[in-house]
Amino acid sequence: MNRYQILIEYVGTSFVGWQTQKKGNSVQKTIQNILSKLLKEKIKLHGSGRTDAGVHALEQSAHFDCKNKIIDKRKFLKSLNFFLNKKNISILKIKARNQNFHSRFSAKERTYLYLIRNDPAPSMINYNREWNIRNKLDINLMKRGAKKLIGTHDFSTFRASNCAAKSPIRTINKIQILKSKKQIKIRIKSPSFLKSQVRSMVGSLKYLSEKKWDLKKFNIILKSKDRKKCAPLAPAHGLYLEKVIY
Repeated sequence: MNRYQILIEYVGTSFVGWQTQKKGNSVQKTIQNILSKLLKEKIKLHGSGRTDAGVHALEQSAHFDCKNKIIDKRKFLKSLNFFLNKKNISILKIKARNQNFHSRFSAKERTYLYLIRNDPAPSMINYNREWNIRNKLDINLMKRGAKKLIGTHDFSTFRASNCAAKSPIRTINKIQILKSKKQIKIRIKSPSFLKSQVRSMVGSLKYLSEKKWDLKKFNIILKSKDRKKCAPLAPAHGLYLEKVIY
């Protein structure tokens, strides 16, 4: 068998998420179907992780096995994108890998990017690509709250009730918050994330930066391990899987 890794960019707006589900179009199933058609065999695509409905990817990573060797990768990439681009999916790169490589289990770090537009007027150009927040946000407060999230913690407060992970313990390696004119970029790096963890953390940082909470309350809520005390989730359309490091 031949194993290949693909790097994928997609707009998640019209998908039920990455993972194949009984109802609705998923990114995984859409790509699998085209791969199977082009390679003339049934293909199973394995992603580095799931993204929820409405979440985008700048560089999702996935792998698949096939019987036949892909001789001309450039031509194959062109054929893939001929079918996928009209579905708001683009295959950025394809690489041959050995059987020891696994898109999920070989990953050492994942980076998510969250985009906020902090302005009374939403952008029509970036509609469904960022979270428009009209209230003025205190970036310094947001950064101080983010520092409390860095390191190894029990993130039960920021974990979806239907999260299947065995442990709520996760390590956040880095959180970077940058503001440029009206846009705020929140970049979060970790070996792995719980379901809805990033959106939960961003939603809570938003509450803090709106001064609905102070730093003391933010810290208490983090340590409470109580999902019910978390702020409302940040919407999916502002979130991007930015990069997977191996």
